[in-house]
Order: sequence, then structure tokens, then C-alpha cells
Amino acid sequence: MIPETLSSVAAQSAAPVGPAPERRPVSARPDATGSAAGDPYRPQYQRLRAAKVRETRAKTALYGHADEDDYNTHIPPAPYRWVNQANHPDGLFYGFDACAENFYRFCDTMPPYVDKDSALAGGMYFFLGRLRTGRADDFSWNPEYPFTALLPQLRKYCSIDGIGAPNHMCVDFRIGLELGWGGLLDKIRRHAAADHLDDEQRAFYRAEELVVRGIQQWMRHTITEIDRLIAAEEDAATRANLVDMRECNARLVEGAPHTLRDACQFMAWFAIASRSYNRDGAGGQLDELLRPYYESDVAEGRVTDDAARYFIASLLAADTRYYQIGGPGPDGRDLTSRVSFLVLEACDALDVSCNITIRVHDGLDPELFDYGVECLVRRRNGWPRFSGDKALTEGFMRAGYPAELARRRIAVGCNWMALPGREYCINDCVKINLAKCFEIAFDEMMAAAGPRSTERLFELFGAHVRDAVAAVADGIDFHLLHQKHNLPEILLNLMCHGAIESGRDVSDGGVEFYNIGVDGAGNAVVADSLGALQERVEEQGRLTFEQVHAAVRSDFAGPSGERARLLLSRSSRYGSGNSAADRWAPRVTEVFVDAVRAKPTPVKGARLIPGLFSWSLTLAMGRDVGATPNGRHAGAPINHGANPLPGFRADGAATALSSAVASVQCGYGNTAPLQLELDPSITSIKDGAKRVGQLIRAHFELGGTLVNINIVDADKIRQAHADPALFPDLVVRVTGFTAYFSSLSPEFRQLVVDRLLTQ
Repeated sequence: MIPETLSSVAAQSAAPVGPAPERRPVSARPDATGSAAGDPYRPQYQRLRAAKVRETRAKTALYGHADEDDYNTHIPPAPYRWVNQANHPDGLFYGFDACAENFYRFCDTMPPYVDKDSALAGGMYFFLGRLRTGRADDFSWNPEYPFTALLPQLRKYCSIDGIGAPNHMCVDFRIGLELGWGGLLDKIRRHAAADHLDDEQRAFYRAEELVVRGIQQWMRHTITEIDRLIAAEEDAATRANLVDMRECNARLVEGAPHTLRDACQFMAWFAIASRSYNRDGAGGQLDELLRPYYESDVAEGRVTDDAARYFIASLLAADTRYYQIGGPGPDGRDLTSRVSFLVLEACDALDVSCNITIRVHDGLDPELFDYGVECLVRRRNGWPRFSGDKALTEGFMRAGYPAELARRRIAVGCNWMALPGREYCINDCVKINLAKCFEIAFDEMMAAAGPRSTERLFELFGAHVRDAVAAVADGIDFHLLHQKHNLPEILLNLMCHGAIESGRDVSDGGVEFYNIGVDGAGNAVVADSLGALQERVEEQGRLTFEQVHAAVRSDFAGPSGERARLLLSRSSRYGSGNSAADRWAPRVTEVFVDAVRAKPTPVKGARLIPGLFSWSLTLAMGRDVGATPNGRHAGAPINHGANPLPGFRADGAATALSSAVASVQCGYGNTAPLQLELDPSITSIKDGAKRVGQLIRAHFELGGTLVNINIVDADKIRQAHADPALFPDLVVRVTGFTAYFSSLSPEFRQLVVDRLLTQ
């Protein structure tokens, strides 16, 4: 039984959140070198940053390019080799017992990693999910539970179904911080001793115990490595850091954290372990999680701000986890504290890729917002991001939840929103290819004897969107029924409300809320295509529907095809301002949202929450779609997220882009991010950073939900694309994540270049 109902959670959420936040003086901001003048940890930051750049280059040389987050993985010492302990003839492992046994063996055999320049021990090399399959894709599935009957509809629409996807949710770190590994183990054993458990629950508890014991074993091996380093270290300061690191880890093998360093180390170990299991990357409200430890340490004289910043920077260096800072508490009061600033200062000091989001609301401390914008403009590394509290809170309330709970639902991933420890969502894992639905609808209209018009085409498009959503809803049900038999969430279960108490995996009823994120992708392709048909066929009569259809079916072959493509591609576009495509775009969103929100999934009754987001799949999803009436060639990329297609208007005005994305928000608490590319000349304009901040706030006032910004010099990005080795430390915001530009594949670098230079 889940211990808290919706009403009880809402009541608990209304509790006071403490005193008003401290206002931090501007003079305390770090200087442009990344840490305040006189910071004793500046050499460590510089070495950590240099090591990160070196290792990223080495990983790219060893493993090849990767169009995803860097994750802060390391190259393992030779000759480490993994062999599955399989429980299936296909050579893989599935289910509670086998996954836990393999994870324990993974922890027990993984070479320990210690960076002497970090305050925290531990590091990761591999993802067990990928070692398990031997592929970069870790969406494997237990063949004993086939979903063959679902494939025709899923493949028809080229949907991304999410079957076998990792959680894409967020734990409540407060559970683990309160109990520690020893306390979690006691909790598991206490519930495992209950009467009347079925076989599946017994397997669940065996797995959870083995997971904790595995992490503890990994920690013990790492402590042994720290001992070795201490014995060999001649530098007194480095040796002192290692001694403190050892004592911290020795306490945490069984005990709960009591200091800020303890809390950061505990969170680092969970981040490393859960990422290693299935790439879980959500963190939570970092400033509030760490605030009690910081305030206690300050009161007891145990920590300086320099040391606190160093501990937090070491946590951020351990894993590129998504964290939120700022924003409102459950009662609407601002959560900004001294720790909020320390988190940003730690990012600033490290100056590497990171994934920090500032939640913007009317009561946000303006200094935190201004400092975040300053970091974005000065560092030009794509961080921090900014989320819009008003639209997100009101949207989740529209989905049926109280304001107190909606404020607890925070940014925890690329586009993910989640209630830490209470909500299973597999955000960013289920996607409807709207461009494919449109292609099928256009072919259907042209094959029929009935009337041909953009309204008729839009009607058919809506029907296919509804069919595509129905197909993924069936897939979501299948996933919820059988993910526990495939790759259960044995790490996430540890720090979720209800999983350990009930003996049920979070994918199978172990948490209270099941709001599955369903993203639309390719909305600009559809809006531009409808706009082009309306203008060139219906209003101007320069082409007929038959001519356009013949042209797209041939991928604009021949002189007549190229003439048609030029006419279509030069029609007004979504984002150009008051165009036919701009008027179609909200209607495309509306028909998608209505389809997603129509009803829960038929078997498990999970609610579906719509968003617009393509992640890094703009290339892959585009390859599934033929030529389209906006002049796009067959197989070309679709638009990025909710953004217009590159070149949407001659001036690429940021305000026009912001207005366009704001007009297509889905409105139920998930995001349709604005991806904005700005030239560094903004920094030379008077009050340039202030103008960037005004643009961010204006987008949220229009109803926007999430803003990602790159500030990149056009010449620099062209040179880096031609020769990535020229700028090994160039970081760009690819989509929801930041990454080193040199680590991306040439194809994906080109996509980023096109977006940056033709917006």
C-alpha cells in the first residue's frame, strides 16, 4: 500500500519552509577566473577542468563520437572486462534476481576511481545496461514478453514507444540522506520480514538488499584505494584531503550523512551507482537538499564558504546530473538561499559542462537570476538553463493537481518535470513523430476521391495523431506491466515513497503518481507544410495539390519538382510572424494535446502528459519521413523540439522565436523548450546581460516553460566543426544537455551548426 494519498501529500506540502532567504551581496560573486579572489581551491578547479578536457578527448579517440551527454565517465584501467551472468539463452539477464546479482558483481569488480583533486571519492566507467547488451542502445527487452502485436501501428507512425526505457524520473534524496546506506538496508530487511509476501515481493527485497550491499562493497574497495594513495602521497595538502575523504567514506558505508561533505559524498555515490546501472540522471532541488547540512556546518564552525563551494563542485564533477535551484517552495515562498549561490559559484569555478536549472518565479531572488544570466553570458557554455514556474505550476494544476504539489514538481532532466520520489514518468522516452503522421495523412487525402483542402488534410492528420497516441498508450501499458521482468528500477526503488514499503518496483505501482510524458516532435514541419499549401495552392493558385504531392513523392526530382520546392520553401514560416504557418502551429499543438489528454492508458490507467521535444532525435526521426510540402527533402532532419526550422525568418529575431515557441505550449505541466542561439556580440552591447535576462523573463510571461541558450561565436563554431581539435574545451548546449562540441559526430555537429548559424 502506498502510504500517502494525493490529499495527504498536498497537506504536507503546505508546511512552512523556514525563514526568508539570505540576500547575498554582489561583491561576493566570483571573478572571471571561476572562483573568488584568494580561493584556496582554485588550483584544484583548474586541474579538474584540464583533466576533464583531456579525458573527453581521449574518450572520443577511444570510443568514437557520441551524440549524447558526456556523463563524466572515465576510461577504465586495463584490462577490465565484463561478462554477463546470463539467465536467458540470449546471453542477457532480466528480472530482479539476475539484475541485482549482476549489479552486485559490477560493483564488486569495478576498478575503484579516486581523483586527488576532488573532495569526493568515486567515479564511473561504464553503464551496466550497455555492457549487458553490447550496444549503445540500452532499451533491450526480455524476449519472454513479446509485443509483436503492437509493432504494426508503432512502426506505421515511426513512434518511439518507450518500451524498456529507463525511468526518466527523480528520486527523493531526502530518504537516503536521512537513513544512509546502513539505514536503507535496515529498512529493506524490516519490510522483507513481513508476513504474506508473494514470490515477486521476496525477489524484490532480495534485489534491493543486494543493490545496497553492492554499493557498500564498491565504497570499501574505494577506501582501500584511498589508503594506497595516502601512503604514497608526499604533498601535505593533498594528503590531508585524502585523509578527510577516507574518513568521510568510512563513516558513510553504514552511517547517515551529518556534514555537507558527507551529504555531497552520499549523493555522489548514488549518482555514480544509479548512472552506472541504467543512466539515471535526475538529481532534484540541490540547494534545498544541501542547505540543512551547510547551515549546520556553519553554525558549528565546520566549514567555510570556500570549502563548501569545493565540496559542491566535486559533486558536480562526479556526474553531469540535472539539478534545480531557486524557485518556490510548496507554499510559494522563494527557496533561494546561500547554498543556491554556492551551487552556481561551484559551476562557475569548474567551468565545464553541467546541467543546472534556475526555476524562475515572481518571488525569485533577483540576484540569483542575475548571477545565472551573468554566468550564461560570461562563460558561454550553455548553462544554466531557466524554467518558468508560472506555466509549469498552472499546467500541472490543469492536469488535476493542487498548487502545493505542482510547485514540488521540478526540472530534473533534459525536458523532464517530476515529483521527486513520487512520480513515474519515463519522460523523453515516448515520442510521436508528427511529421510522419502528416505524411501519411497527405498520402491518404491524395489517394481518396473526396475533397482536397488544408482543412481536410488537417482533419486526417488529427485522426492519425490520435491513432499514433493510442498505439503508444498500448505500449506504455505493456511497459508498465512487464518492465519489472526486464530491467527493474532496483536503484530508484531505494529512495522513492512507497516502493520499499510495498515491495513493488516503481514501474509497477511502487509510487503514487503515473504521469507518462508523451512528446510531439516535428510540429514546425507540419505547420510550415500546411502554411505552404494554404498560401501556394489555396490562396495564390500557383500550384495544385496534385502537383505538390507528385513533387514530394519524387523528392522534388526534375525541373518541375525543384520549381515546386522553391515555391513551397519560400512561403512564410512558423516563427516569421502572423503567417499562415504561425496560425497553423497552435492548432497542430492543440490536436496533439487533445489526443494525449483524451484518456488514461487502457489497462494501467496511467495519465499521459503532453510536451514538445525531440531531444537529439531530430536526425533519426527525420530519416523516417519523406519529402514534405514545406520544401524539406526526404530524410532531412525535423525541427528541433518546439523551435521553428532553421532560417524561419531572415533576421532570426530572438523575440519572434520566443513568441512562436510560447504559442505552442502544451499546457499541462510538461515543457516545450525554447532553444535560443545568441551571438557573443550581445556581451558588447550596453546592458547585454540584462537584455538576455529580459528575454528570458518575457518568454515566461508569454507562457513559456523552459529556456536553453547558447552564446557561440559563428566563426569559432565553423572552425570547431571543421577541426574539433582547435577548441577541445568548447561546450555547447546540444538540447536538454550540454556537451563538448568535439565529442559530437560530424553529422550531429552539422545539425548544431545549422541551428546556431541559420536561426
